[in-house]
Amino acid sequence: MSDDFSSFSKRKQLEPEDFYYSPEGYIVFTEKYHLKRGYCCKSGCKHCPYGFDKKTGTLKKN
Repeated sequence: MSDDFSSFSKRKQLEPEDFYYSPEGYIVFTEKYHLKRGYCCKSGCKHCPYGFDKKTGTLKKN
């Protein structure tokens, strides 16, 4: 059985407008990045354009 890790090399590189570093040194994804990704990860991201509410587990926007 062969392990196929070829999908790792197909990852897209992050562009400067996709993220910034918080004062604590964490990567924070921008709204533009989330829209390019095309779906909500339901992690309660700071710049979520989909309106996910982590407390209720629901999307507020379409």
